[in-house]
Amino acid sequence: MAFKPFDWLLGLFSLDIGIDLGTANTLVNVRGKGITINEPSWVAINKRTREPLAIGAEAREMVGRTPANVVAIRPLRDGVISEFEITQAMLEYFIGKAHEQSIVPVPRPRVIVGIPSGVTEVEKRAVYDAAMSAGAREVGLIEEPVAAALGAGLPVNDVRGSMIVDIGGGTSEVAILSMGGVVISRSLRVAGDEMDQDIVQYVRNKYNLLIGERMAEQVKIAIGSAYHLPEEKTMLVRGRNLITGLPEAIEISSVEVREAIAGSVQVIIETIKDALDEAPAEIIADLMEAGICLSGGGALLQALDKRLMEELHIRCWVADDPMSCVARGAGMILEDYESLKRLLVGLERGSTRHN
Repeated sequence: MAFKPFDWLLGLFSLDIGIDLGTANTLVNVRGKGITINEPSWVAINKRTREPLAIGAEAREMVGRTPANVVAIRPLRDGVISEFEITQAMLEYFIGKAHEQSIVPVPRPRVIVGIPSGVTEVEKRAVYDAAMSAGAREVGLIEEPVAAALGAGLPVNDVRGSMIVDIGGGTSEVAILSMGGVVISRSLRVAGDEMDQDIVQYVRNKYNLLIGERMAEQVKIAIGSAYHLPEEKTMLVRGRNLITGLPEAIEISSVEVREAIAGSVQVIIETIKDALDEAPAEIIADLMEAGICLSGGGALLQALDKRLMEELHIRCWVADDPMSCVARGAGMILEDYESLKRLLVGLERGSTRHN
């Protein structure tokens, strides 16, 4: 291949960005700098004009506290875009923040975006179009479990099989990989958000107490678990009594929270079992030796690895910094684009390259 000085110069000053466009959080990995942005996927908009007023951490602080003419929303649900224009504005904001950190002005960036493995062609196109409209010169899409496996340091290019379970906010991804490709994958829309809803419903039914999603998430993070703990914990939960209509605080235990989220945890376990049931015998032998890697924010659920080991009879381990695995994997593709671009997902209706 002929050497093109202009291409080299463009690569030197271009801004290559890997984005984990998550339901709960968006992470941005800038080539050569690592993860520079990690903010909640929230946007506060004017109800009448639909104009974004705040994005990211600032918007999340407004949840449940906005005046009548403002609403804070998440433009992604279950890992896919539900509000196209708002997602585009959010991407523009994050790409713009990445540009601000550059020393010199740079052209439109090349962007790699992580997407759930079970999305439709229409949903892929929505992510691609949103990234292009947000200012990218070229967009590549990568399935989240593949990116997570790369970011977790799994040997995805080896002949030996590897398995990743990526539990995010909107989706849980299960994938078995070998020789740089996906052997078996499962994607289900049961993940962290579903567990939060389980806790809201449990507290409502048992204590007649209405709590918000943010309070439920705090409970899940602080005392939630998938398996019994050496020392069970308790936490004070504040909300509105549905009978009296007055504020009330109750103490809830980790045993109750485990009971509340048991259904969602079991669905994820059954999905992993289903994937293992279809895996070739040789790959099962590899997995029994290498174990199963857990990534995503859901991997931080206390004792989840112990619960999985008891259910699956295979060693399970949590990746280093599991929340950033997808973003780190996207960054690895940017660092070695020519070698790893085959891992990207194309669109049926044409290339993902902008001409």
